[in-house]
Amino acid sequence: MTAKDCRFDYYRGSGKGGQHRNKTDSAVRCTHIESGAVGKAEDNRSQHKNKQTAFRRMAETQRFKDWHKIETARRLGRYVGIDDEVDRQMKRIRVEVKEGGKWVPDPAFT
Repeated sequence: MTAKDCRFDYYRGSGKGGQHRNKTDSAVRCTHIESGAVGKAEDNRSQHKNKQTAFRRMAETQRFKDWHKIETARRLGRYVGIDDEVDRQMKRIRVEVKEGGKWVPDPAFT
């Protein structure tokens, strides 16, 4: 994964910083296109430093980490049987609904 896999949006940051902050688009939002993970930075006056920080923050999100695990498994060929494994595990779960004041097995899961 590289910066080419992301979309970068530049905007004016908020808060203190004076005239420089009010006139420059130094704040950065980094969005990983495939996973939808987002990282933001407006800590520095430098757009370049904020871009690096936003990219790092995006890569540290749980959403990106989850996507990365799934994508790695898929590329290694270990993702193929995952649907079958989920179905097998779901059959072990007992789901009940309340009917007439008492709990009965849900017919959709039997």
